[in-house]
Amino acid sequence: MFETLLDVVFVVLIGCSIGSAAYWLAVAVHVSMTRRGLPTARDGIGLSETTVPTQRVCVVVPCHNEAGNIATLIESLKEQDYDRLKVVLALDRCTDDTLGVARSAIGDDARFEIVEIVECPQDWAGKVHAAHSGYEQSEHARSAEVLIFTDADTWLDPACVRACVALLDDRGLDFLSLLSTLNAQSWFERIVQPMTAFELARQFPLLRVNCDGAQRRAFANGQFMMFTREAYQAIGGHEAVRGAILEDIAFSRRVMRDGRRGGLLLADNMLKCRMYENWEEYVRGWKRIYTESANREVRRLKRYAIRTPMLCIGLPMGSVGLIVLSALFGDSGSWWGGVVIGAAGVIGWLIGVGSVYRLGRSPLRDVWGAMIGAYLTGRIFKAAARDLVRGTPTQWGGKSYVRKAEDS
Repeated sequence: MFETLLDVVFVVLIGCSIGSAAYWLAVAVHVSMTRRGLPTARDGIGLSETTVPTQRVCVVVPCHNEAGNIATLIESLKEQDYDRLKVVLALDRCTDDTLGVARSAIGDDARFEIVEIVECPQDWAGKVHAAHSGYEQSEHARSAEVLIFTDADTWLDPACVRACVALLDDRGLDFLSLLSTLNAQSWFERIVQPMTAFELARQFPLLRVNCDGAQRRAFANGQFMMFTREAYQAIGGHEAVRGAILEDIAFSRRVMRDGRRGGLLLADNMLKCRMYENWEEYVRGWKRIYTESANREVRRLKRYAIRTPMLCIGLPMGSVGLIVLSALFGDSGSWWGGVVIGAAGVIGWLIGVGSVYRLGRSPLRDVWGAMIGAYLTGRIFKAAARDLVRGTPTQWGGKSYVRKAEDS
């Protein structure tokens, strides 16, 4: 009986090891193909030196209680080396000193203007309405040839605008978004964030987001969205996505439905962001992102809640278990085979996770925390599904939203 049970365990662990090696090496290959197949925002610097962009650009920044972040963004925008740039700060129902901090940081720089918003219509999402108001109330924004919408908690490299306009032109795009390089200061940013971001990237692979045809997937990052004015107006601007809690995905879907060309590229340190300052904000924010990216489908969220820890914890731990059991119970003929297969599973996992960390500019020294990150990411998926079932409201952009499950 013991030997029969042990044989079953060995078979299961061998399956885990083979699965771990196959899946994570495939991830590494896909990451390599992405790195080779797509430029990053940094590659736009060279393009801009070959063909100098000349379009008038306006950056619109929706801000709700961003006194702690806005000065950093303003300083980075003041340092942009693009000379045809204007900036609109759309201050949305701020109850802190965002206005005072912004005025102090702007000083006498005439490229900046401030739009103050005192109310938000019921049928608009707060951030969406703020961006819309900033555009509509600014002559600079309405007359710009290229529009950029970015968040108040971002930082732009001095060459970011110039490089991205050059990429927009070179790739013939109507819409360009960047995946920002995420800061890693706190424990959850170092341990959880790489796996949380990877799960979103797994659902929306960059190669498919940037391809043409039936394989294309619509996705964007609201921290940086660049439109040609013609495309922005043609798809209806922010009014067309007025109720969207995740306006970036809504925009990318409208761009695709309209038959226009969109792109999503890695920022490669040209755009940096610290999304959340504490764990509670992190969980709340990613529940919102995961829920909307899964089209509010409870079954999908529950499936991801199981799959994420299974792939990143179950498979590699099964590989370790195979090595241990082979050493303890394997005979002279099977010992080496079990150790080799188990080692392949562990090594495949290390290579795959390491490639994910490199792609996201996360320190490789933090790979040890990937399993913890995967477990907690699974918990976020599970909590997002539970909130949908219960109708738990989410807080975002100064408003409360109750979302209905689409598969209930």
